[in-house]
Amino acid sequence: MKILLTGAAGQLGTALQRLLTIHDVTAFPRTQLDIADLAAVRAAVQACRPDVVINAAAYNAVDAAESDPQAAYRGNALGPRNVAVATAQLQIPLVHVSSDYVFDGDSPRPYHEYDRPNPQSVYGASKLAGEEAVRSLNRRHYIVRTAWLYSVEGRNFPNTMLALAKERTEVRVVNDQVGSPTYVPHLAHALTTLLETGAYGTYHCAGQGGTSWYELTCSLYRLLGLHTAVVPVSTAEFPRPAQRPGYSVLTTIQEPQILLPPWEEGIGEFARVLL
Repeated sequence: MKILLTGAAGQLGTALQRLLTIHDVTAFPRTQLDIADLAAVRAAVQACRPDVVINAAAYNAVDAAESDPQAAYRGNALGPRNVAVATAQLQIPLVHVSSDYVFDGDSPRPYHEYDRPNPQSVYGASKLAGEEAVRSLNRRHYIVRTAWLYSVEGRNFPNTMLALAKERTEVRVVNDQVGSPTYVPHLAHALTTLLETGAYGTYHCAGQGGTSWYELTCSLYRLLGLHTAVVPVSTAEFPRPAQRPGYSVLTTIQEPQILLPPWEEGIGEFARVLL
């Protein structure tokens, strides 16, 4: 299969390149392809003529988006729109990655694919706008919502917690935000499975189950034998520019069901790589 991959230098892009070695992959980091540039996207797609495009590029600075919404919408809405336009013209399927932050966090149960989005931040609104553009412009789409991504490489929550454990005897971690931590290699595998189904639509692909940032940190430290104390605190004690969903656990009712392992298995694999 011939694949064009955007956002190749990110956590997901890196994992996909490792996984897709049996395929013919043309991988573009942002420095080589800015998806907010329609002419550049068209040129790349036309030159490559792939069987599928995977858009792993995104603007992920959740708090910075509140003061710079234009940057968020360029990366998360205009960019996906451009990729959708370029792929639709050549009837090429598009895999586009979105976020649990399209939901408001008020649900009493895990969110499935047919729940109504209601983002509470600029970042979440820009991700929803990107979904809507892809959905309306390229009917051959897989829109994949995921959550709380982490891998051994890159900037992410577990790596931040590991760095803090080296510096402090105690860390304070929010315990009233609950979501679905997702180990990036698990997501990469799910995407490769999904793109072979031909079943276009919207999917939730995240670590099964839900937990808080506090519980995730406790699990990580326990698995690695770290003795740094973890103190639970409320979101109100850590005010941030962007509002986070209090509860954004994802589940799937879509067919075919592409299930990731439970979040506990993800953090376990992450820890084993580090040991």
